[in-house]
Amino acid sequence: MSPRALKPLEPSATPPELIRNFCIIAHIDHGKSTLADRMLQLTGVVEERAMRAQYLDRMDIERERGITIKAQNVRLPWTVTHDDGTTEEIVLHLIDTPGHVDFTYEVSRALEACEGAILLVDAAQGIEAQTLANLYLALEKDLTIVPVLNKIDLPAADPDRYAAEIAHIVGCDADDVLRVSAKTGVGVRELLDEVVRQVPAPVGDPDAPARAMIFDSVYDTYRGVVTYIRVVDGRITPRERIKMMSTGATHELLEVGIVSPDPKPSVGLGVGEVGYLITGVKDVRQSKVGDTVTSQRNGATEALTGYREPRPMVYSGLYPVDGSEYPDLREALDKLQLNDAALTYEPETSAALGFGFRCGFLGLLHLEITRDRLEREAGLDLISTAPNVVYRVVRDDGAEQFVTNPSDWPTGRVAQIFEPVVKVTVLAPSEFVGTIMELCQSRRGQLGGMDYLSETRVELRYTMPLAEIIFDFFDALKSRTRGYASLDYEEAGEQESDLVKVDIMLQGEPVDAFSAIRHKDDAYSYGTSMTTKLRELIPRQQFEVPIQAAIGSRIIARENIRAIRKDVLAKCYGGDITRKRKLLEKQKEGKKRMKMVGRVEVPQEAFIAALSGDVEGKAAK
Repeated sequence: MSPRALKPLEPSATPPELIRNFCIIAHIDHGKSTLADRMLQLTGVVEERAMRAQYLDRMDIERERGITIKAQNVRLPWTVTHDDGTTEEIVLHLIDTPGHVDFTYEVSRALEACEGAILLVDAAQGIEAQTLANLYLALEKDLTIVPVLNKIDLPAADPDRYAAEIAHIVGCDADDVLRVSAKTGVGVRELLDEVVRQVPAPVGDPDAPARAMIFDSVYDTYRGVVTYIRVVDGRITPRERIKMMSTGATHELLEVGIVSPDPKPSVGLGVGEVGYLITGVKDVRQSKVGDTVTSQRNGATEALTGYREPRPMVYSGLYPVDGSEYPDLREALDKLQLNDAALTYEPETSAALGFGFRCGFLGLLHLEITRDRLEREAGLDLISTAPNVVYRVVRDDGAEQFVTNPSDWPTGRVAQIFEPVVKVTVLAPSEFVGTIMELCQSRRGQLGGMDYLSETRVELRYTMPLAEIIFDFFDALKSRTRGYASLDYEEAGEQESDLVKVDIMLQGEPVDAFSAIRHKDDAYSYGTSMTTKLRELIPRQQFEVPIQAAIGSRIIARENIRAIRKDVLAKCYGGDITRKRKLLEKQKEGKKRMKMVGRVEVPQEAFIAALSGDVEGKAAK
């Protein structure tokens, strides 16, 4: 048994051969953060009394939802006992990564800073789609894979079956798959010993000019930008001037240190070490992820290979419920962008919703989390418009236009319309193959292939338009497969499609907030479901209100809201002035929550309910 390290090795003085850099990759909810908790406990970097579940998850939202959003790194001391009875002090650098498909870019960055990866699989659920996607990412970067089965203490666990499944995919023996229970701590010591044995030590030149890769940046209110780095060559020491190789900007290093699990300043960082640096910069964009840090004097000339920028896949408008909160929303987005480099936004105006921002997200979860954080951290009430993907429209005159918003749709004749497509991987028990195929075909999916991972589990590969999966595809998939299916997708270019813009009009005025870009075959059902829904949501006015759905100048659906013929205040006779005043004030309060579209008052709830995606679900059915 390996004890926890009695005397941890000092940063900057640690020889590279005693360092092991690794991360934990897995599908969402397979126990990455719990395993990281046990490792923190075993190595003794966190006192028992200070220990709590999901220790590395810093945000409240992560703890509440039980998901990791940001990758977190930590330095752990460990003593390994060899077969001949000798002991050796080792430094482990662990990076806990998110498991959701929207945060794959966080995983790819973490992998860049490591030499090995623990592939964690739930012994009750087996390999999921995101597990495979992260595994392929790790194999692309030539990382050593340590396969591990977690949750072996569960009554539903079937370790032997899933060990054979993992062995088949990774290309090892079923006996090589380690079995642990992160919750109870069974097998975690053996896992750490195995990591030391299997994962190669980092390689670099200690005498060469300093080169370090930035793999994450976060904004701290008190200290400015904290940049997380992995040193490849040379040494980085405080008080020296450093240069960012992509921008050429130079900064003075105020602090260099390690995370264990709280930040600890050190005298420097050597080859293979992972830590942080603070330069006093206030803008995260100045320390770009994927950039190479070097010394200003006698620095390196050749940069390290970086990462590709995360590209937004889904666009949605964010509008404050109260128009006066627009400056607060801008400020909140600026602050949030410091912590989330993947978020993009630009100002936008809507006739129905007033002033707001068009924001780019990596997926629906990213949208949901961003909106949640803005509402919590800045105390805002927000409306988000229905998510849209980016279309490329070629007009008759040959001019190209990128459309992220239905209101930007060109009015003239259109020659070609291209929409983004994605490669979708669905993993599910083989009994659900028929229902999954039916669902994918109803969403314009094309089957690319199908593989049986074992007798009971099958992998289906489809090419689908991104617009078809961003709304409610995941929910539909889960409900049709009793929650057993898992989904992963990646970009796969674009394809030409027959798309049209469906306008929703109130009293003949188009309301841009309700407009949508749909496939020709789906436009009619969207129009009818939307008009029916709005008829229920918009209250009766003093006059009749027609609700119409139109494609160009052609009306495809119509509903009417009948007029009110009754005066609410008629009952209040002259003397009952207090009741009259109360009623009028109540009315005013209600009016604040109304948006005027022409002469029609539309309640806030109408926008939220109509844009929440269940319209699309009804339309698809």
